[in-house]
Amino acid sequence: MKIHFSDLWRWDGTIGRGPYALIGVIGFAIKHNLDRLVASLVFHRRWDLFNYWIPPTRAVRITALPRQDASMLATLLALALPFIWAGVVLTLRRLRAIGLPIWLVVIFFLPFVNLLFFLLLSILPSRWTVAEGDLPPGEPAKPILDRLIPDSAVGSVAMAVLLTLPFELAAVWLGVTVFATYGWSLFVALPFCHGLASVLLYGYHRPRNLGSCILVSLLSPAVLGLVLLAVAIEGVICLIMAWPIAAALSLIGGSIGYLVQLRPRAQRQVPAALMLLILLLPALMGAEYVDPPSPPVFEVRTSIEIGAPPQAVWRQLIAFADLPAPEEWIFRIGVAYPTRARLEGTGVGAIRHCVFSTGAFTEPITVWDEPHLLRFKVTANPPPLEEWTPYSEIHPAHLKGFLVSRQGQFLLTPLPGGRTRLEGTTWYQHHMWPAAYWQLWSDAIIHRIHLRVLNHIKFQAEQSQHS
Repeated sequence: MKIHFSDLWRWDGTIGRGPYALIGVIGFAIKHNLDRLVASLVFHRRWDLFNYWIPPTRAVRITALPRQDASMLATLLALALPFIWAGVVLTLRRLRAIGLPIWLVVIFFLPFVNLLFFLLLSILPSRWTVAEGDLPPGEPAKPILDRLIPDSAVGSVAMAVLLTLPFELAAVWLGVTVFATYGWSLFVALPFCHGLASVLLYGYHRPRNLGSCILVSLLSPAVLGLVLLAVAIEGVICLIMAWPIAAALSLIGGSIGYLVQLRPRAQRQVPAALMLLILLLPALMGAEYVDPPSPPVFEVRTSIEIGAPPQAVWRQLIAFADLPAPEEWIFRIGVAYPTRARLEGTGVGAIRHCVFSTGAFTEPITVWDEPHLLRFKVTANPPPLEEWTPYSEIHPAHLKGFLVSRQGQFLLTPLPGGRTRLEGTTWYQHHMWPAAYWQLWSDAIIHRIHLRVLNHIKFQAEQSQHS
């Protein structure tokens, strides 16, 4: 590994990944300690690593800052200029060595993403496997993808899946573990990007037909789901729920990839496109984490008619004995279901506990209008399901606080002939996006829960009339 002082200002030529990584780490260490020294000794301020990536949410112009803050930032910017120059020229030379377009150097200035960009440039090998001067006469240097992707159709499929899979797993881990977000980046951007990337890799050597590109784009999320199940990141139920949207968006990405790989000289565009796709996902996840969308409140109403007067129905709904084991398939595969309810006290302020297979909802009563309306808040929510998994148990983040019931009510309406219409309503929120897609699943599940409770109340109330 040879490092020359001229590497810090020359933008021509290339540089290996070892010298690039070493200079980058040492340069950042020097820059950070210099900033800490200036901030503490001159401006009497604390400076740590996170100050480099804190978004400017309160001021977009330096003139809008207090004078002392503006002076400190201007001083640090002046000190940063030689480091910025060195970082830019080193990145230009590294991009040239890998065979990527040099305009990707703009990523050097993007917060958060530039860290992953530096890591990729430090890992990816150069275009040649030996020193350029050691290549046989007349033999051209080969790009990385030429060496990695076989020319055959089967080999291209295998490498398209294998090359995208590590980045997909890293994106899922980053989203659900580090940022703890189940948002647009995870359920929309990720399947679209890996559908597009897998087809670009599949068609790297020659244009492929539409049918095979579609199959490759659908194979990618299927393999990812199996791996997520195997490494205990997700369970079967949530993977089944996520599959329709993942497959549809991966198919869209794969269709666009099919059109791109038909273009002349598309091979030259693939490395840059893949680099942008790899960096896009963490950037979107970081944006969602910094400014999360506000979840809407959804409402589910379910009603039945009962052959008993409201007073008899009321006695059964405020608290009911154990329900029989569920017969519905959705509950038998792990979705939480109600088992019984008990009441502590009467009237407003009483506490109702609706016990589910995964725990109990705590429901303080806010309206007690016997025998017409029972309304309650929900202050504690159990997990919404127990995942199917090859392991004894797993604890994905979406089982804790991502589907939250806010309040509910039972409305009793008297009908002719001593009958009652019983209507159950739940107001809830979920923190998964796109909200409309996940609402289809959550509304259907809550409706089935309503029917299980209402039908049990109906049976008990009608039985009490005949006893």
